[in-house]
Amino acid sequence: MDNREYFKKGIEGIGLLADDKLVEKFETYKSLLLEWNEKINLTAITDEKEIYIKHFVDSLSCICSGVIKSDSRIIDVGTGAGFPGLPLKIYDESLRLTLLDSLRKRINFLESVCTQIGLGGVEFVHSRAEDAGADKNYREKYDVAVSRAVASLNVLLEYCTPFIKKGGYFVCQKGPAADEELAAAAKAMKELGIVLEEKLSINLPFTDINHYVLVFRKVSNTPSKYPRKAGLPSKKPII
Repeated sequence: MDNREYFKKGIEGIGLLADDKLVEKFETYKSLLLEWNEKINLTAITDEKEIYIKHFVDSLSCICSGVIKSDSRIIDVGTGAGFPGLPLKIYDESLRLTLLDSLRKRINFLESVCTQIGLGGVEFVHSRAEDAGADKNYREKYDVAVSRAVASLNVLLEYCTPFIKKGGYFVCQKGPAADEELAAAAKAMKELGIVLEEKLSINLPFTDINHYVLVFRKVSNTPSKYPRKAGLPSKKPII
């Protein structure tokens, strides 16, 4: 099968629907990702089929959580090259998406992708998570926070929970060590007012990769001392 059919089958493999128009938008994203990657470091994965599955389908697996509803206000914290937030927006354009990243060059790339695809309703924030999470314009304003940032769960929770409204959700992806990370994050969850609602096992199509989509629900407002100043959550995690 050709690359586009392969991608379509990959999306269908996690229980979602895909048409040619959707695939075309992701094709534009993929082309820009590879083009910009020659100038700035966006991805170590450069094989087209791997991009489809390990970036795009992997990101879309967050929809399997069931908490990302049409017209939701969503923030992707530490979005990097746009994962998982931008694929979610491409799949459901009604989402009101904020992409947050600390590197201006990555924000420029994301703006370019949205312009080329013709995506509206996307806000771009150039900031560290710790700074934006303390800003009243973003704090506790979102229905859902998502992140695929490479940080241990107790650190990631401090980055992301402050953005979520009480009653909202945090959705993140973790590998085989998910249970160990959850155990280590027990104190952080209690401190930040968030509980684990579900742990979904996802098999990525055409691979032997299995990961977990963790779904947390925010049950109380985040204490004002969180997030701590930039750098502290990773240097001195809540344990």
